[in-house]
Amino acid sequence: MNDYSWLRIPAADVDRAARELLGWRLTANGVTARLTEVEAYSGLGQDPASHAHRGMTARNEVMFGPAGMLYVYQIYGMHFCANVVCGEEGVASAVLLRAGEVVDGLETARSRRPAAKHDRDLAAGPAKLMQVLALDRRANATSVVDGTGPATLTPPVEPVPAAEVVAGPRVGVTSAHDVPWRFWIKGDPTVSGYRRHTPRQRTRS
Repeated sequence: MNDYSWLRIPAADVDRAARELLGWRLTANGVTARLTEVEAYSGLGQDPASHAHRGMTARNEVMFGPAGMLYVYQIYGMHFCANVVCGEEGVASAVLLRAGEVVDGLETARSRRPAAKHDRDLAAGPAKLMQVLALDRRANATSVVDGTGPATLTPPVEPVPAAEVVAGPRVGVTSAHDVPWRFWIKGDPTVSGYRRHTPRQRTRS
């Protein structure tokens, strides 16, 4: 899919929209990253891992549409993650942008992530991707398709063949973590490392 038709995929099929976003290019603040890993989240009341599972709040209202908006939230009190809203307006669903390959603005990306040992590590994780693109909460509720926001999504030079798309369990969630809604490009070195969720062990005092 080399146009913006993923915007019109129903919210109930957010996993399909996530697959289609692989290979797309996200540009912001002088850096472009090719998306190599994404993760789908439904807001239909059937996905307890979704921020919209229990309904609309001031925090997640952007997930309810329109499609093409960024839903940005903070983790660990210091890092940011970005999701692209998909589906029909009024029904929450979004795709977390998990990792990417820096294809333009490499020197700028390196300056923003000096701790990265290799270029493949620059955007190999949702927070790292946001760092190299210099995006934060101010990008929340802005469009990535109409040119009005700080970030823009553009179609891939070549669509990712279906045979090269791998699906697996999601990362970093405590509920529904085994749902195979994380998608990545097979063999791509920029994909983040997978660590299966392990429940915390209670200790007696």
